[in-house]
Amino acid sequence: MKKLALFALPLLAIGCTSPQQPKETNLNVMTFNIRYDNPQDGLNNWNNRKNEVAQTIRFADADVVGTQEVLANQLKDLKSELPEYETVGVGREDGIEKGEYSALFFKSGKYDLLDSGNFWLSENPEAVGEKGWDAACERIVTWAKLKDKESGITFYAFNTHFDHVGRVARQESVALLLNRINEYAGDAPVIVTGDFNAEPASGVVRDMIDKSNQNAVKDSRSLSPVIAGPGWTFHDFGKLPMERRDIIDYVFVKNSVDVNRYGVIHAQIDSMFISDHNPILVNLTLR
Repeated sequence: MKKLALFALPLLAIGCTSPQQPKETNLNVMTFNIRYDNPQDGLNNWNNRKNEVAQTIRFADADVVGTQEVLANQLKDLKSELPEYETVGVGREDGIEKGEYSALFFKSGKYDLLDSGNFWLSENPEAVGEKGWDAACERIVTWAKLKDKESGITFYAFNTHFDHVGRVARQESVALLLNRINEYAGDAPVIVTGDFNAEPASGVVRDMIDKSNQNAVKDSRSLSPVIAGPGWTFHDFGKLPMERRDIIDYVFVKNSVDVNRYGVIHAQIDSMFISDHNPILVNLTLR
């Protein structure tokens, strides 16, 4: 970021002041479904992967990370491995620590947390642990209002995991999420991370980015001048056939956000995968 050198001059000696450069801040954003701790995952069990998950986040130098399928013990492990990050989020089943989190991680040395909260993807968003519409599971959105300590820019991060079964639930969740983003963030820069359980050509994604809807967001992949990595995120620990793999994880943006780079990270160590999803890493500039 360019810094403007200001020189103190007597006010009587100059009839105008130099315009300030627009403030901006650069950051790396990741969305990462880490796969819940399932003892039946064998070689890919969480105990074998947890250090690699943490190191992937750290190696990517991710400033803000939206995670999905995080159980309480996994959150504890990641907080221990990543002390430079602060977290917000609750378990989706009881609003405390039961069930999966859609936890947000952010670098505490870079950002101040101004506000945060959670709401459920259901007909009653404030009803803790309520399943919505035809959803198979409770689904939650965790959000945070963050202030960049250097530039002073305030922005909002929303993170979620849409249902994998309920078609009505996914469609209704789009409307609820977009309305809440507009309500909370207004004109401020917005980042939306998540596993949407929907391919790019699906109605869910089309509705998220529908230009006729003033509340819509934009897909960072379509905005990026640089795209790297495979064109799919979910691979089921490598078991899903290539022809069936697609992108179901996204980083969406809204308002004063420029996308500089977009990459899908596919990490495998010998026969072990860091997750059954590839994380996505996007470099952004907020203004």
